[in-house]
Amino acid sequence: MAGHGKKKTREQHPEHVDERWLLTYSDLITLLMALFMVLFSISSVNTSKFEGLQHSLQEAFSGKVMTGGKSILESGGASEVVTPSSAPPMTNLQPYVGANPKESTKADAAKAAAAKAAEEDQFRKLKQKLDSAAAAKGLSTKVKTTITDEGLLIRLLTDDLLFDSGSATVRPGSLPLLKQVAALLGTQSGHQFLVSGNTDSQPIHSGAFPDNLALSGARAESIVRTFQADGLSPGRMSAMARGQYRPITSNRTAAGRSLNRRVEILVPRVATATAAQAPADPVSIPSIKPDFAKTP
Repeated sequence: MAGHGKKKTREQHPEHVDERWLLTYSDLITLLMALFMVLFSISSVNTSKFEGLQHSLQEAFSGKVMTGGKSILESGGASEVVTPSSAPPMTNLQPYVGANPKESTKADAAKAAAAKAAEEDQFRKLKQKLDSAAAAKGLSTKVKTTITDEGLLIRLLTDDLLFDSGSATVRPGSLPLLKQVAALLGTQSGHQFLVSGNTDSQPIHSGAFPDNLALSGARAESIVRTFQADGLSPGRMSAMARGQYRPITSNRTAAGRSLNRRVEILVPRVATATAAQAPADPVSIPSIKPDFAKTP
């Protein structure tokens, strides 16, 4: 009977398998309550706690808590937070270079124009002094100066002044003039000097030189050496042989050939110089040999 009673009791209280959804429902209610609590907590911000958190973060990044904090935030840990309204005014600010390309271009153009004008005035003064020196020696017809696009050109006719026919030896009578020219050129700081020899088209009959190109080169070298002896730095001079290939007039007449036999000294422009006018590394030719190439 006792065993029969226990069996009956189990039959009166069967398991409710269809009520398992209550567990899921209770979990959902719990999560919703947690969500509402979070929403309520963030809806009312505690200002004092927020400022405390801000101050703590600044202290941490200032290096007092975290090593290397100053490299992260240079101004961290300050007792006061600087706002844009309380920040001190910025003074002595340098303008950004290249912020206005048009103004930079105008400034560069103005500087270039001023440099060109100053150089032009320098050439005019030098020309006047050279012309006065030639006139004082009665050599105005032998010494000509011209301001060109390339620079100041000094032209010295060789006949009865610098060299004898077929010779590259400077005549003693021209040494005082060349000395004065060298002294005036020496006052032109920052300029190079290009000395070129020129001849007429008549074949040379001197046994010392094979052709006119070699003769013109030797004459240019002689002028360079003479200027060097007069105190002009050889590093500022270059010698060039042009032979009969740069005539300034026709070689058909004796007067024309006389004008073509000359030595020219060019003072190139610096303000508007090009590679052809003023070489970046001018080469002095201390010893020109007679074996020049037979090309112009």
